[in-house]
Amino acid sequence: MGKGFFHVPKAVNEPVKTYAPGSPEREEVLLTYKDLYNSNMEVPLYIGSKEIKTGDTKDIRPPHDHKHQVGTYHIAEKKHIEEAIDEAIKARKKWAKLEWEQRAAIFLKAADLIAGPYRARINAATMIGQSKNIFQAEIDSACELCDFLRFNVEYMAEMYDEQPNSSDGNWNRIEYRPLEGFVYAITPFNFTAISGNLPSSAALMGNVALWKPSASQMLSAQVIMEVFKEAGLPDGVINMVMGDPEMITNTVLDSPDFAGVHFTGSTNVFKGIWGKIGNNINKYKTYPRIVGETGGKDFIVAHPTSNPKQVATAISRGAFEYQGQKCSAASRVYLPESLWPEIQDLLKEDLESFKMGSPEDMSNFINAVIHEGAFDKLAGYIDQAKKDKDAEVVIGGNYDKSEGYFIEPTVIVAKDAHYTTMETELFGPVVTIHVYDDKNYTEEKWRDLLETVDNTSIYGLTGGVFSGDRYMTAIATDMLQNAAGNFYINDKPTGAVVGQQPFGGARGSGTNDKAGSKMNLLRWTSVRLIKETFVPATDYRYPFLGE
Repeated sequence: MGKGFFHVPKAVNEPVKTYAPGSPEREEVLLTYKDLYNSNMEVPLYIGSKEIKTGDTKDIRPPHDHKHQVGTYHIAEKKHIEEAIDEAIKARKKWAKLEWEQRAAIFLKAADLIAGPYRARINAATMIGQSKNIFQAEIDSACELCDFLRFNVEYMAEMYDEQPNSSDGNWNRIEYRPLEGFVYAITPFNFTAISGNLPSSAALMGNVALWKPSASQMLSAQVIMEVFKEAGLPDGVINMVMGDPEMITNTVLDSPDFAGVHFTGSTNVFKGIWGKIGNNINKYKTYPRIVGETGGKDFIVAHPTSNPKQVATAISRGAFEYQGQKCSAASRVYLPESLWPEIQDLLKEDLESFKMGSPEDMSNFINAVIHEGAFDKLAGYIDQAKKDKDAEVVIGGNYDKSEGYFIEPTVIVAKDAHYTTMETELFGPVVTIHVYDDKNYTEEKWRDLLETVDNTSIYGLTGGVFSGDRYMTAIATDMLQNAAGNFYINDKPTGAVVGQQPFGGARGSGTNDKAGSKMNLLRWTSVRLIKETFVPATDYRYPFLGE
């Protein structure tokens, strides 16, 4: 067949639709929402060419209306996980050899399906199953997932084009081989885009994957598999399994063919997986790749020269969009005493204007937290803050789970910069503010505050500084270089865009392999160098051996 040096379509960020009243996209997504809400979807296991219904099922219920059932998903037994591993290894024989442009075409088609005919379906599934308002669903499940798929193809082509130099008489070339084995993708509830990206980024590079989505993300996970199927992804390349996480993980990590884990979730779970891999290291054919993005205790620190309105807006958006259930959400804030009264008034004005309820009502900015466990944990921290002498709930603080898991956006002020909620990841609509004394403020005091910011948390994911003084901005940028893998100047610490802000952090926040970048894709390859000599030597002697 004919060959060529193929150029992939230029990746461009998917435009975000407005869903303004009267717009066609608003009407379409609301109709799709109603249809899915009443359809009672059944989600099977996807193993090889089979859609397996085990009969052991769990309910799917919207977090904002937990008495209503929208579907069921099937639970795997150990034998199903072993079968999925076998099917993945079987599929690898053909998939790893398939020309890269053929793989690229599948995922480019998947992006166009999501941007077009599946857009309303994947958004509605995310709104129902994960309780996201339409804007949060649109920027995630439609736009970001499209961006991951398209930019990953572009990055893959750029990688393949990066080749070593060759000297006279030989030709050096690099192959970016898939890993020898299968990749285990573990995805969270909070971003549909992450759920689609973690298995597909590995698969794009010629790998096969076992994908375990979150039990709280079943509706949109089903839609992702529908899209991949329609895009032409061969059977067995991505196998989707659900069930007991420990059983699935132990079965996967016991396989000699385990070649890597692509993870987003909690720090403790990731550490546990890392430990098990270490204990099993002698079982594996190759050293597994361990890639993870985990927790965060993300900060905003404001210098006295900051603009109060800008800081208040960054807190309102950065802490409370999607109920604070983002790894990047602002959850600890350091504000100068001189600006705090104005910022507090602006925050209170914003939060009192927030409407809370079902995402079907598009006037609601706040929806439910993901499940009862999250609700109970958050309510416990709020109650404790109400009791503690060194903390005060100044805005919000109410909650109700009678119909849905609703936590009122809450602002706690902590006298101690190391108060519990300044250090602990809560993953909900609760932000803690420490107000610092800025009378006779000096550079030395600013440095002391930044040292506190740097040392308070085990995490290092995102953070932002607000300042009108460029010298103080520069100091913060330097001193907080390890505190955040994504660092924002005069902006909230959320909203990374694929192709613009590669995302990830270090410390307790992960391996910082930057999802949505070439750096991440490199982790799913094993490079082979080929050197070809055109006229080989026929005499072992070098000139230095001469008389």
